[in-house]
Amino acid sequence: MNKLVRVDMTAKRVVVEEAPEKYHLLGGRALTSQLVRDEVPPTCHPLGPNNKLVIAPGLLSGTSAPSSGRLSVGGKSPLTGGIKEANAGGISSQKLANLGIKAVILEGQAQDGWYLLRLSPEGAELLPADDLVGKGTYEVTAICRQRFGSKVGVITIGPAGEMLLVAAGVTNNDPDGNSSRYAGRGGLGAVMGSKRLKAIVVDSPSLFEAPVKEVDRFRAAARRFAEILHQHPVTGQGLPAYGTNVLMNIINEAGTLPTRNFRSGRFPMAAEVSGEKLSEVAEARGGKATHACHPGCVIRCSNVYPLPDGKVCSPIEYETAWAFGPNLEIGSLDTIGELNYICNDVGLDTIETGVTLGVLMEAGVLPFGDGKAAIELLRQVYQGTPMGRLLGSGAAAAGRIFGVSRVPAVKGQGLPAYDPRACKGNGVTYATSPMGADHTAGYAVTANILKVGGYVDPLKPEGQVELSRNLQIATAFIDSTGLCLFVAFAVLDNPEGLPTIVEMINARYGVSLTVDQALQLGQQVLRTERDFNSRAGFTSADDRLPEFFTYEPLPPHNTVFDVPAEDLDRVLDF
Repeated sequence: MNKLVRVDMTAKRVVVEEAPEKYHLLGGRALTSQLVRDEVPPTCHPLGPNNKLVIAPGLLSGTSAPSSGRLSVGGKSPLTGGIKEANAGGISSQKLANLGIKAVILEGQAQDGWYLLRLSPEGAELLPADDLVGKGTYEVTAICRQRFGSKVGVITIGPAGEMLLVAAGVTNNDPDGNSSRYAGRGGLGAVMGSKRLKAIVVDSPSLFEAPVKEVDRFRAAARRFAEILHQHPVTGQGLPAYGTNVLMNIINEAGTLPTRNFRSGRFPMAAEVSGEKLSEVAEARGGKATHACHPGCVIRCSNVYPLPDGKVCSPIEYETAWAFGPNLEIGSLDTIGELNYICNDVGLDTIETGVTLGVLMEAGVLPFGDGKAAIELLRQVYQGTPMGRLLGSGAAAAGRIFGVSRVPAVKGQGLPAYDPRACKGNGVTYATSPMGADHTAGYAVTANILKVGGYVDPLKPEGQVELSRNLQIATAFIDSTGLCLFVAFAVLDNPEGLPTIVEMINARYGVSLTVDQALQLGQQVLRTERDFNSRAGFTSADDRLPEFFTYEPLPPHNTVFDVPAEDLDRVLDF
């Protein structure tokens, strides 16, 4: 897996080159961030010709390593103005790795027409795709699977990406063909749209045949890692039973569930939009309570939710259920599912869209709890109406236009589904991650709420900096392997977890990486990202939560975010 596929959209030229030696042990987020750092001017316009979009499988993608099929998409974010890596499941990561592709680099801009990039064992080619313009991701994926074969991976954008809306994401299909596995955060779909590339078809006949240097050693480590995942109560029981939305009742009970645009930590109707309820309804309608989002997943925490009109929404994840549910005071899974389906099809990040709807409700544009009005407004994105474009431009833009001071966003990116006043470790991550407000960058819910990997009181500032720092380092490493972030639950509680991941990498590449060196890779990823942001103009003033979190107490605990600013400034000192 040593090929870089460099696509010059200006010249309509595709060049396949060997990756330099310095990229040999970089994959996923480590590789996307390093290539962006090396090749993208930090002060460039994110939607201009000098930005690049980098798509990379992880170090273990394409092998039989359990749950290793995550895909990283990177570039300069048009939402935050800083560096961005967004992460997705689906089948494309495994297929890219099986084609020997280490990364796809999109650069320049086509000046006329739209294009499709086809990657196959025969090579890479750009094809005209004007007939796909204006179509939603479900239709584009179906057309591409009909043209190129039912087993291809289709990486695509929807109309939101074509319109360069900065909440647009990049999607690819799951093993069932559903176009629903999003690298959603940061507006990278708009970057792909700015290149005038509508889709990438990844046509590989194999999924798990990427070369491995020491086969027996690798297989033994992979089996051991699967056992570690199966034995943990979160990855072996909770997530496989109810999916990510198993968190809804847990976070609500903890008083950490942001409700009504972050005004309360509990939602009275949480049980109606929970994982337990989703499982019940999905199975009754012939759907799936749990489902693998990518080939080789052993956790299976996704789902397939049939809507009343016969459409299938796959999946409704916890973050989406929160964004369109408690955040908007909507207590209907069917309404949440419809909003989710529209986002998947039009090509918008569900978290950013939900937070933006919350800000618009705060402004009085539509009432809290009005699911019908939310659906009608979201459908306007298809038509590109002024309000549709505003909704697709993110929470910070909506707040500025409507004069709303309570905008839950950091570095321009909307906060996810854990209130930082009652889960302060996550608040530290939101504030200091180079990515903007991002729960996956350092998921402190583990120790703050779930008591995984120890316990740090979520309501007190003490210990939160160290917790977030260590998790951000470990996460940057995991994001580079292609492993699902949820393996961290088991890794944090099992001392054999991280050494086993390192063992798989060593056997895959024939190297002798140590655990300390793996964590140093995580540190280096964060340094790379911080360096880019610094040269783009970011300062410590950008590593702060919105002001209202520091003075508005959050019911039911009536706490504020009180981690001192000077402590935030030392989170990534290492």
